[in-house]
Amino acid sequence: MNSFSRSNWGVSATAIFISLFLLVFLMVPVAKVIYVAFQDPQTGALTLINFIDFFNTSLFQESFLNSIYVSSMSVLLASIIAIPLAYFTTRFNFRGAVLIQTLGIIPLIMPPFVGAVAMLLLFGENGSVNLLLDEWFGFTIPFMEGLNGVILVESIHYFPFILINLSAALLNIDRAMEESAQNLGANGMRLFRRIVFPLAMPGYVAGASLVFLKVFDDLGTPLLLNINNMLAPQAYLRITSIGISDPMGYVISVILVAFSLFSLWVSFLALKDKDYSTVQKGGGGLMKRDLKAWEKVGCYAVIILILAMVLSPHIGLALLSFGTVWSYSVLPDAFTFAHYEGMFSTAGQYISNTLLYAGLAATIDVVLGTAIAYVVMRTGIQGRKWLDFIAMGAVAVPGVVIGIGYLRTFVEYNVPIIDKPLASWWVIIVIALSIRRLPYALRACTSALQQVSVMLEEAAENLGATKSRTVRRVVVPLMTGGILAGFITSFATASVELSATIMLVSAESDAPLAYGIYEFMQSASGRGPGAALGIVAVLIVGTAAYVSHRVIERTERQRTGTGIVFAEKLPTTTGALPL
Repeated sequence: MNSFSRSNWGVSATAIFISLFLLVFLMVPVAKVIYVAFQDPQTGALTLINFIDFFNTSLFQESFLNSIYVSSMSVLLASIIAIPLAYFTTRFNFRGAVLIQTLGIIPLIMPPFVGAVAMLLLFGENGSVNLLLDEWFGFTIPFMEGLNGVILVESIHYFPFILINLSAALLNIDRAMEESAQNLGANGMRLFRRIVFPLAMPGYVAGASLVFLKVFDDLGTPLLLNINNMLAPQAYLRITSIGISDPMGYVISVILVAFSLFSLWVSFLALKDKDYSTVQKGGGGLMKRDLKAWEKVGCYAVIILILAMVLSPHIGLALLSFGTVWSYSVLPDAFTFAHYEGMFSTAGQYISNTLLYAGLAATIDVVLGTAIAYVVMRTGIQGRKWLDFIAMGAVAVPGVVIGIGYLRTFVEYNVPIIDKPLASWWVIIVIALSIRRLPYALRACTSALQQVSVMLEEAAENLGATKSRTVRRVVVPLMTGGILAGFITSFATASVELSATIMLVSAESDAPLAYGIYEFMQSASGRGPGAALGIVAVLIVGTAAYVSHRVIERTERQRTGTGIVFAEKLPTTTGALPL
C-alpha cells in the first residue's frame, strides 16, 4: 500500500470515527427524544396525541407563552442596554471607551443562575434597592417579581452578545456613508435610525437571535428564582418528578429544539435579500467625533447607570459570599471568611470534578474540532460538509434536551467494567459537555486552519513527509493559537454548564461545580457557601477568558510571520525534512 493510499485511508477512518461519535452521542439521543414525543405511551404507535395533550393543558400553554414572552422581553431589554454602549464607544471620542467595552463583556463570565440569588437580594421586594426607594420616596419597583426577575437576570447576562456583534458591525461601516448622509442633512437620531443602525443590522440580528435562543433554553435561572411555569423547567420537572417515561418532557424538548432552530431561521430571514454592503472601504468604522461638555456628561451618566446595573450580580455575589446575615437590610450585617472555609472543606469535590470534566471535554472538543476542520477544508471526502453541519448543529440543541436524550438512550446500556448504565457513570457528563461545547472549539479550529497556507503542507509532502506527519509537525503547530483558544473557550463554558449536567448526576460524589452551586442555593443557610462557590466559578471562567484573550492576541501578532518562519525552516533537499 503506497503512502497516498495510507493517507487516504487514515483521513477516511478519522471521518468515520467522528461521524460515529456524533451519531451515537448527538443524533441518536436527539432522534430518540423526538421519536418518544410522537409515540403513544400505551401502544407505542406514532401519534400526535402527546402534542394535542400538551396544547390542551393550561399549565403547558402558560409555560409556552411565558417562555416566548421572557425571551422576547429579554431581547428588548438587552438591546436597550447594549445599543447605547456599542454606539457611544464606537461613535465618540472620550476616555475609557476600551474599559467600558471590557466591563460590558464581564457579565458573560458569570452564568445567569449564579447571580440570580444575588439579584434577588439587591432588587427583590425586600432587596437593597427597594428598601432605599421605600425609605427615600415611599414606593418600590417589582424588579424581580415573577417573570420580571427572569427577564432582568437573563438580559443582564446575555446582552454582551448584542454588544459584541453590534460593536463589530459598527466598526465595519464605511464612514463615507455617514459623511454622505450628513452632507444631505441627516443628523442625530435620524442619522442613526436611517443610516447607521440599518447598516449594522447583521451584527444586531446575530446578537439578538443568540440572546433569544439562550434565554428560551435556559433552565437554571428560572429554577433558582422558583419560576416553574416555563418550558425548560417544566421539561426538567416532568422527567425528574414523574419519570423518564413521561411523554410531556419529550414534547417540551421537541418544542425547545424547534424554537432554537426557529430563532436561527428568523435571523436568516431578517437579513435575506437585503444588501448591507458598502461600495468602498472608507476610513474604517464610524467617523468618531468629540463630545461637547454637556454631551460628555450625558454619555457618562448613561454609561455609569448601565454598568452599575450589569455589574450588580457580581457585586451582590461578592457581598453574599462574605456576608453573615443579609435579610431586610441594604447590606449584610457583618462580614466573614467562614463561607469560604466551609465551602473548601465541604465542596472541594465539586471543584476537582469540574476541572476534570471540563478539561476532558475541552480536550475532546479540540481534537474533534481540529480533525473536522481538516477533513472539511483539506480533503475531498464525500459528505464532509455534513460533518461540519452536524457538529455545529449541537448549538441548537438545548442542554436539557441533551440530558433527557442521554437518560432515555443510555439508561439500559451497562458498561462492562463498572457494571452500571452509561447514563449513571460520570463519563456521560464529560461526553455531554463535549457535545455541548464542540461548536465553539470547531469554529476556533476552523478559523486557525484557514490561516495556514496549503502551500506549507505541499512543500512538506514534496520533501518526503507523509500526510499524517505533515499534519502533526506542520499543520497542528501552526494552528496552536486557535486550538488553545478553542480549548479555553470550551473549558470555561463547560465549567459552569448546568442544563445538561443536572439530570446526569447520579451521585453527589460525581457532581460538578454548577450542580453544587444550585444545591447550595436551595436553602437560606447555604447561600453564603453557594455564593463563595459561585465566586470560584467566576474566577475559573474569568481566568480562562483572560488566558484565551492573551492567546488570541499573541496569535494575531504572530500570524503573518509564522508561515514565513516555517517556510524558512524547510530544507531545500529531498529527504532532509526533520518531521
